[in-house]
Amino acid sequence: MPASPMESRMARLEGAYEQVSLRLTNIDPRFDALDRKVDLRFDALDKKIEERFGAIDQRFSVIDQRFSAVDQRFNAVDQRFNVVDQRLNALDTKIDQRFNTLDAKIDKRFMWTIGIVVSSSVTTIAAIFLHH
Repeated sequence: MPASPMESRMARLEGAYEQVSLRLTNIDPRFDALDRKVDLRFDALDKKIEERFGAIDQRFSVIDQRFSAVDQRFNAVDQRFNVVDQRLNALDTKIDQRFNTLDAKIDKRFMWTIGIVVSSSVTTIAAIFLHH
């Protein structure tokens, strides 16, 4: 019996489906291998990134230590400036006290001088008026 055109087409179609199925079956292991390769490369990349971030973290910790040392030095200098400022304030207070004392002495001596000059002048004027 001759095969009908539909049956021959169906047979061809089934053959094509089998070939596609075989090819797809062969592709699955390739995809699995490719997937493993991609996973390995991503793992290697993750490892490199983690190593570099670890190195960067170490560098930042060294920088933090250096900044801490610099900060301590600045604090020491600041304390020295505070000591100098306290000494200058103490000197300023002493100088003000001495100037106030000196000012009082000058005022006292000026008043004595004015008193002597005025009393000498009055005595001289009185002597001149009384003798004439």
